[in-house]
Amino acid sequence: MNNEIAFVLTVLIVMIALFVSDRARLDLVALLGLLALMFGGILTPAEAAAGFGDTTVLLIAALMVVGDGLFQTGVAAWVGQRLGQLTGHNEQRIIVTLMIPVAILSAFISSTGTVAIMLPIAVNLAHRAGISPSRLLLPMAYAALTGGMITLIDVPQPEHVRRRRSERRRRAVRRHL
Repeated sequence: MNNEIAFVLTVLIVMIALFVSDRARLDLVALLGLLALMFGGILTPAEAAAGFGDTTVLLIAALMVVGDGLFQTGVAAWVGQRLGQLTGHNEQRIIVTLMIPVAILSAFISSTGTVAIMLPIAVNLAHRAGISPSRLLLPMAYAALTGGMITLIDVPQPEHVRRRRSERRRRAVRRHL
């Protein structure tokens, strides 16, 4: 095993330990790991910054801002309270009541956007009912994916497929020239 592999494995092990221990913010650990690989000579600065220009990363970051805005302004609490009045503390009712609007909404906007918007609402509902948020988030993700398949509006996967196809076409053209 050469030094580069040992360095990358060390950075990964330290990052995993920090993720699991929850001693530092996850975003800070990820950025520090990226910087360690860059300053260690594993990644060039261009390679380290390449992911930040990807449209998918920017979309998810923007949607997280929208979701946090819904949480900070109280919209998530208000919607969660209204849905909580309909469902009470019954977990099955909460799941069904959450999945139906998520599936309908994701039929018209991307599933990533739907989940980012509904995430604070689901967490609020879970806390009000005294259940773990993870019990609602996985069914919500399935509902978003299912709703996205209804109208084929969900774009992140086809976008990646389109990129790969265009890269393959460019390589094929270069080979024939």
